[in-house]
Amino acid sequence: MRHRCDTVKLGMKRQHRDSVLANLAKALILHERVDTTLSRAKAGQRFAERLVTLARRGDGHARRLVFARLQDKGAVDRLFREVAPRFGDRPGGYTKVVRLGPRRGDGAEIARLMFVE
Repeated sequence: MRHRCDTVKLGMKRQHRDSVLANLAKALILHERVDTTLSRAKAGQRFAERLVTLARRGDGHARRLVFARLQDKGAVDRLFREVAPRFGDRPGGYTKVVRLGPRRGDGAEIARLMFVE
């Protein structure tokens, strides 16, 4: 049973999953949208929402926590300087997942993860 187990494993070990989600979030912050598989987009959405919520606080501790997850100064600066102020009065729901259909090669469901508005 999966009672209260909130980690989506994505068929990977923890270190690989953490780096995939961090790279997905970095790409989302730097390019405003990312095309990936549906399950990765949903897991990345949750990861990115938490980062934006931290960035909205704007203090030094939040910046250190976000850097610990992303490991990229450029992405952290852009998140705090450009992305977080856009969602200053929004209580949540900063991203959305739009389905794009099956991938041509293997038929995997592709989705686009993007910031709202």
